[in-house]
Amino acid sequence: MLPIICIVGKSGSGKTALVERIIPELKRRGYRVASIKHNPHDFELDQPGKDSWRHAQAGSDAVVISSPQKVALIKGVEHDPTLGELLRLIGNDFDIVIAEGFKESEAPKIEVHRAELGEGLVCKPDELLAVATDEELGLPVLQCPLDDTPGLANLIEERFLAHREKEEVILFVNGERVPLSPFPRDFLYKTLLGMVSALKGAENLESLDIWLRKQA
Repeated sequence: MLPIICIVGKSGSGKTALVERIIPELKRRGYRVASIKHNPHDFELDQPGKDSWRHAQAGSDAVVISSPQKVALIKGVEHDPTLGELLRLIGNDFDIVIAEGFKESEAPKIEVHRAELGEGLVCKPDELLAVATDEELGLPVLQCPLDDTPGLANLIEERFLAHREKEEVILFVNGERVPLSPFPRDFLYKTLLGMVSALKGAENLESLDIWLRKQA
């Protein structure tokens, strides 16, 4: 299962700065890292008059902007997407996802706390992996200095990366990730691998994506 770690905290606590330190530390250790930033307000990536903006104005429900260096997807939504839905967009070619925000999610969290912002945390201690803080809080959760990036990376590596499964099966139903116990995971892995690898053009299969829509 692709692990997600959420970096949470009060506004101005330094969440983005911590993300900016953790990502290169994990990359230095050889991991493939994706990141997600939650914005509670609307935002614009496209500019009026640009070709992609004109595509959207013409009625396209999703616009993909492609170049030799990067790809961007602009897609209207009717609700604030969950982490599971965003994972589906990101894909699975990563070892870990570092998300900024999403304090209401069930994903493991590291909270950034600064004394100058007042007492109290945005999450309950039992929801947290650790707190990066500039003061002793006296809480039953691991605490480390704000600048202890290696220590936090060690925690993430030991808890979520050191014992990864060699084979991985990820299932989404109606856009939400469905946890798999060992039996259905192994059944899906062996069945799909056996069926698809025999098809012409799939002899060197390394990863497999299947999309299915049930007709009404």
